Amino acid sequence: MELRDIEIFLTLAEELHFGRTAERLHLSQARVSQSIKQQERRIGGVLFERTSRNVQLTPLGERLRDRLGAGYREIMAGVDEAAATARGQVGTLSLGIMATDHQQITAVLDLFRQRHPRCELRIREILPTDPFTALRAGRVDIALVWLPVDEPDLTVGPNLHTEVLTLAVAPDHPLVGRGRVEMEDLGDHPVVWPDGPIPDYMWQAHTPSVTPAGRPIRRGVPVATLEEALSAISGGGVVSPVGSHVAASRVRHDVTFLPIADGPVLQYVPVWRTAAETTLIRAFVQAAADA
Repeated sequence: MELRDIEIFLTLAEELHFGRTAERLHLSQARVSQSIKQQERRIGGVLFERTSRNVQLTPLGERLRDRLGAGYREIMAGVDEAAATARGQVGTLSLGIMATDHQQITAVLDLFRQRHPRCELRIREILPTDPFTALRAGRVDIALVWLPVDEPDLTVGPNLHTEVLTLAVAPDHPLVGRGRVEMEDLGDHPVVWPDGPIPDYMWQAHTPSVTPAGRPIRRGVPVATLEEALSAISGGGVVSPVGSHVAASRVRHDVTFLPIADGPVLQYVPVWRTAAETTLIRAFVQAAADA
């Protein structure tokens, strides 16, 4: 039995009128009558009792209506859900962010949720020292990371926000008395170094290996997380550039944050696996562009 014939049968079972059924389905009355006759021949029994005044379901028709109705509703619900998914309206989208970056893109998140209320947006943390592992493993659909990103399997989206860097030092560090520092000062003090698979070219945008004058910047202790970095810095042996948004959210008595007069400005962008692009990813990127 074709889906259209099932629809005709169920509509007639509801309307109990051939004319109204035809009008509702935008069919001719002859088409409705022909469909019902074909179904009765196929089944081998009468589904409707017809008189010149009314149409009624037979007991056989009632049983068929009850069985087909549930299945038809389930089929149409599946079709509707698939169509909504294709439009990027349902499902789950996981966004990997570093520290408190989600607070900087609230306008994007709000617009995406407004447009796609049936989509569950999950926020997961990724490490600055390991920006791509969760993405490539499929644990997040989009990673919000700083530029540059030069990975052949990844697609880079539009700029979402920028962040200036401050210098994190121990409270008794000699640089504290300066009030503000310059990148050249990093040539006099070892810096923390990433203990993770972040590409060297990407870390260079955060903490360069040489000063503007070309002096080498010494590597200090390796760290994997922000908390490890701050703990190492509080001991006074190393310093490190740290994002200003992170600095504002980390009020600590054992770390001081100094403005860097000529410090790098990080540009954060959404990045996703090119081969795994979905309608939800495209919808998020569109929200980012519009917001």
